Amino acid sequence: MAAPAIDINPDQAQPFLKEVMDRSGQNLSACYQCRRCAAGCSVGDETDFFTPNLLIRMVVLGDRERALNNQLVWKCVSCYTCGTRCPNDIQTARITETLKKMAKAEHLPPLQPKIADFHDAFVRSGIRWGRVNEMEFMGAYEMKFALRNIKARQFGAILDEVKTQAGLGMKMTQLRRMHFGFLIAKGRKEIKALQRKSKQRATH
Repeated sequence: MAAPAIDINPDQAQPFLKEVMDRSGQNLSACYQCRRCAAGCSVGDETDFFTPNLLIRMVVLGDRERALNNQLVWKCVSCYTCGTRCPNDIQTARITETLKKMAKAEHLPPLQPKIADFHDAFVRSGIRWGRVNEMEFMGAYEMKFALRNIKARQFGAILDEVKTQAGLGMKMTQLRRMHFGFLIAKGRKEIKALQRKSKQRATH
């Protein structure tokens, strides 16, 4: 399979590039396509040839549709290998996170619904309590997953998920890696304030 073609959109390129750079805090204009990020991407084999350098190129050239709808945005694990290899210190993980938020804000259907549910539950738990409580966060994730599959009448998927997570939970408990306590951070009000400020900045 060949790498995806890029649709060049001169009218949209500059405002889209500025928006992504402002929201991610990354200077995408500094990318000169050396592909060191692509060579070290830990999920490169799973993203249908969408590599970090190609994603940056799509943003720079104004291909908004593909930049917001590709497997790298949803499968990036934020390992930051791309950033450590980049000679200009561009952290693509922050770019994929920004594009993910933009896709959600535009109500685009996620290419990886399970990842979208996991991401949403994780972020909401962290903002609500100031830190992520594993049991509460996973409960919220499993509820989202179940509701999504009930609507789609995919009851077998729900059963498979329960079996998988139950097995994983038992292994983690045996290794004393399952945390049943519930903790609340003292600074959660500040975290919520930062989120509100971020949302206001994104809409202006």
